[in-house]
Amino acid sequence: MSDRNTVTDALTPADGAPREVLLAAFDALLEPTRFQDYGPNGLQVEGKPRIRRLVSGVTASLALIDAAIEAGADAILVHHGLFWRGQRGTVTGWMKARLQRLLLHDVNLYAYHLPLDAHAELGNNAQLGRRLGFVPDEGGWQRFGEQQLGFLGAWEGSHAQALADHVQRVLGRAVVCVPGDGRPIRRVAWCSGGAQGYFEAAIAAGADAFLTGEISEPQAHLARECGVAFLACGHHATERYGAPALAAHVAAQFGIEHRFVDIDNPA
Repeated sequence: MSDRNTVTDALTPADGAPREVLLAAFDALLEPTRFQDYGPNGLQVEGKPRIRRLVSGVTASLALIDAAIEAGADAILVHHGLFWRGQRGTVTGWMKARLQRLLLHDVNLYAYHLPLDAHAELGNNAQLGRRLGFVPDEGGWQRFGEQQLGFLGAWEGSHAQALADHVQRVLGRAVVCVPGDGRPIRRVAWCSGGAQGYFEAAIAAGADAFLTGEISEPQAHLARECGVAFLACGHHATERYGAPALAAHVAAQFGIEHRFVDIDNPA
């Protein structure tokens, strides 16, 4: 993955769509009310009433906001928004800087967290599985874990290190691999981002390997003791695909220009 920020053009400018129509389209696809989440899903910051240019990205960082403003965006769609459960509720420091930019330039901010992970076609996990070449069962991806966020599929490979090498080539970043008991990897479970806590559910679901973004201290021991391989592939790296897929889908529906801006993150 390049150290530079990446901008991908998708569609050509058009007349756009009202802010509320775009929100309704996102909500209809992702059904955010079905999820118990860590923060608000939907429109987090209100901007211009009509949207002609939409930028997507992973996190509503200052770098992404500035890139969207430079691109002339009327709205930004992200996976990680500005507001989370447990915040102090003050607008100071980095929060002031981000909000100030959005409000000064009248830019809408849409954010979808768990609903974007879960969508069966456009979500982070579905897009990641397709990119890595995992094969869904007849009838679609099998699901597991809390709120059915985890995905299961088949992989036509061999052992855990071969899978880790494959993931590293596709995602362009180093992978931490705890190989388990060396069994052939035929059934892969995955959940993007910080889903290391799903490992036991993946084991119970019959996976030979589990792939997520991060690893914590207990997972290495569980992999060795249960025999199921654990792969930590990067929080950001595993969550780069849902936001642009969703944004491109909705942008095409309304004739809106869309760009994906990838702000590099080593996490």
